[in-house]
Amino acid sequence: MPDEGNTLLHTALFAQVSPDEAGELLPFLNEAVYDKGESIFSEGDTDHRLYVLESGKVKLTRTSCDQRVQLLSIHARGEVLGEIPVFDPNGGPRTASAVAMTDGTRVVWLERDVLFAWLDQHPRVAVDMLRVLAGRMRSNNEHISDLVFMDVPGRLAKTLLNLGSRFGEPVEEGLLVPHDLTQEEMAQLVGSSRETVNKALTDFSNRGWIARRGRSIVIYQPGMLIRRSRR
Repeated sequence: MPDEGNTLLHTALFAQVSPDEAGELLPFLNEAVYDKGESIFSEGDTDHRLYVLESGKVKLTRTSCDQRVQLLSIHARGEVLGEIPVFDPNGGPRTASAVAMTDGTRVVWLERDVLFAWLDQHPRVAVDMLRVLAGRMRSNNEHISDLVFMDVPGRLAKTLLNLGSRFGEPVEEGLLVPHDLTQEEMAQLVGSSRETVNKALTDFSNRGWIARRGRSIVIYQPGMLIRRSRR
């Protein structure tokens, strides 16, 4: 498979892998396509698959005992999903659910035994993977800190900037961010109530920092959002 067609070469987890090394895994890749709303895996599942998102968007969610939902993160092409039970020596259950956000979302996956057998042949790659996982841990710690120390408008500003850096499209007015989230999902991602997040969005709009367009947002003044996220 040519480099541009090898999904593994487009992931941070395999960034330092040569095309030949990645090619050794191609015969073991499994592929599946999901429509919007379908689950790729669910919280509590006990499989040990490492998923790579080939196209589309996926959201990771957790559900509390009283059925409240927390939207943890959004993932796009080339990102790895479900790595925690793969690298957990105890093989624990999945800690979140992965749900397709767009029709035709395509993923490929590897079984843990295949991945570990391959790592035995290329042990230096494991060090690169540890760096990526450490980066994710740092990001998770920052997110926890934001929930504790930052107010809702600050978290919202930071969330919009993050979505803009990953999914934004430059337009004449500013940066168009097609987030594909309902108002409830946006609130879950920020970690607050729908009413509080909508109030903050309205405030940002009235100040001329952003404009709301359905499930997209146009960022007019990213500098003001940066300043608000640092208060």
